[in-house]
Amino acid sequence: MELKATSLGKHLAQHPYNRVKLLTAGVEVKGERHEYLIPFNQLIAINCKRGLVWGELEFVLPDDKVVRLHGTEWAETQRFFHHLNSLWMSWSAEMSEVAAEVLAAQREEIAQRTRKEVWFKRSDMQGLQDNLRAAIAALPLPQSRLSEFENCREAWAVCKAWLEQGEERRHQRNTAYTERMLEKYSAFFEQVESSPLNPSQARAVVNGEDSLLVLAGAGSGKTSVLVARAGWLLQRGEATEEQILLLAFGRQAAQEMDERISCRLNTEAISARTFHSLALHIIQQGSKKVPRVSALESDTAGRHQLLIDSWQQQCREKKAMAKGWRQWLSEELEWEVPDGEYWQDKRLAKRLAGRLDRWLGLMRMHGGSQAEMIASAPEDIRELFTRRIKLMAPLLKSWKTALKAEEAVDFSGLIHQAINVLEKGRFISPWKHILVDEFQDISPQRAALLAALRRQNSHTSLYAVGDDWQAIYRFSGAEMALTTAFSHHFGEGDSCALDTTYRFNDRIGEIANGFVQQNPHQLHKPLNSLTKGDKKAVILLADDRLDDLLDKLSGYALPEQRILVLARYHHLRPASLEKAATRWPKLNLDFMTIHASKGQQADYVIILGLQERKDGFPAPARESIMEQALLPQPEDFPDAEERRLLYVALTRARHRVWLMFNKQDPSVFVDTLKRLGVPAVNRP
Repeated sequence: MELKATSLGKHLAQHPYNRVKLLTAGVEVKGERHEYLIPFNQLIAINCKRGLVWGELEFVLPDDKVVRLHGTEWAETQRFFHHLNSLWMSWSAEMSEVAAEVLAAQREEIAQRTRKEVWFKRSDMQGLQDNLRAAIAALPLPQSRLSEFENCREAWAVCKAWLEQGEERRHQRNTAYTERMLEKYSAFFEQVESSPLNPSQARAVVNGEDSLLVLAGAGSGKTSVLVARAGWLLQRGEATEEQILLLAFGRQAAQEMDERISCRLNTEAISARTFHSLALHIIQQGSKKVPRVSALESDTAGRHQLLIDSWQQQCREKKAMAKGWRQWLSEELEWEVPDGEYWQDKRLAKRLAGRLDRWLGLMRMHGGSQAEMIASAPEDIRELFTRRIKLMAPLLKSWKTALKAEEAVDFSGLIHQAINVLEKGRFISPWKHILVDEFQDISPQRAALLAALRRQNSHTSLYAVGDDWQAIYRFSGAEMALTTAFSHHFGEGDSCALDTTYRFNDRIGEIANGFVQQNPHQLHKPLNSLTKGDKKAVILLADDRLDDLLDKLSGYALPEQRILVLARYHHLRPASLEKAATRWPKLNLDFMTIHASKGQQADYVIILGLQERKDGFPAPARESIMEQALLPQPEDFPDAEERRLLYVALTRARHRVWLMFNKQDPSVFVDTLKRLGVPAVNRP
């Protein structure tokens, strides 16, 4: 059957199409130069319209595309339309039965997937949506027509909702699942730790996403959540002990975690590792030659002496080296360098040793060749950095020579070797779940080790607990962006926050949280306290009143109550503490740097050194060329890491904090704290 435009209609319409022919399951629209074949499975609607004289047929296609035929005799147009529409509707009804079966099967598949008593992961949602899209693409009817048919309408509504509102549906489903788990396993959450887990902790434990970052402020129970997570995996049968890898950032932290696991989970089969012990284990299992870690890694004095000896030798034997080092120390670091053989100056050598150690560590952590290091440096400092690298090269060579003589590797080399073993497929990871504590301290090198483990088994989940507010180790290579941009680096996943602190009172929390969150780059998270504090819970006090403060504390502090005295540097230990044993014999005093205090807690905290002059707090932001080139770029906010350092210091205290400031040259932090409501008092 065919419909043609009349001669006059064709002339007046001046349209590319002037006739239409009915096919088995479609129509063919033609003109003098154009033709368009429209199968029924692409038709959305057929419209028949009457103009002033002639008829018009309109074929509506997906994406609002329309093909029109003008200038046909009206009566013939009507007859053709009714016949075509009858055939099309009959075909559509037949095809709707096919579509209904497919959609019903997809609806049942959705029900089965979401009915399972497990966490519905993003990867599960992706798989479900991929299946839906594939099934819908194979339907004989366009998506826009499916709701026209009663046998398809209900199933299509369900499928469409999971396609268009997938994340919302996933969240609703997981919220309901979490509430069921918290009720069903209430005894587990009450007993897995020494005190029952709070709702935010329990929800963090139940979350089973492939990549999960638990943001946990100071004193909010990070380790408790990690231990409980391991227990939950065992409780639910999602893993055996051998399939769980726990990672801590130091031996002591790993030992403490082992003790808690043994006590709370009653198992010795799960053992926390450091990243270095993990790397050693991987190499031992995947290589015939088992490396030995150099004794120099745990011998700071020996390491410093090796570097100073090499440095002095280079300066003594090569005039160019001596000149280069003099310029570096005097021009960049602005140190006073003695005339003549300055490298023999013991005081200068002692001061330089720590810097050499740090710079060498950054070079080893980078792991690339000198050319690669230079190429990766910012362009504006590349030329100067090249000169610095040339001065450091002999020291790096001496370090490698010492390792070779010892037949050992350093920590950076250990991790590099482990990554190579993994990438060559010589070690098959037995771990399905990797749990990492203090994630904000992770470096790119450690992150690369985690990535290599997960590449080997794409089903390995990463469960990380960290606090970007306590990221204070950038100087040693930690990169906070690995936490703040977690999904970018470790795959699309979830994040959640622990919202309660069990350590400090609400007044300390108000000041500490408000202070650190003035930096817009810090991730926002609530952190509520269970205890009330008064306005004097945080106080600014002049630094010449330290003895008066300790006198007053001696009058009411109990012998078992710990008092932490914190400073930016070791050498700022106050002289008052030298007489503490006899003047305040009952006070339980501890002095340490703020960096060293991380993970510690005390009843009372005294923070020293809020001054703007030399050795001040915040410390000057100026970095050496080596650090600018080899460390992650600092955040675009003044004193960002120093703010986090003060946050760490403030949140060590349970009851009260005194911030000792210099009256003549106060730290810039003093005015900031005053604006947050911290009172400055004349006497303790």
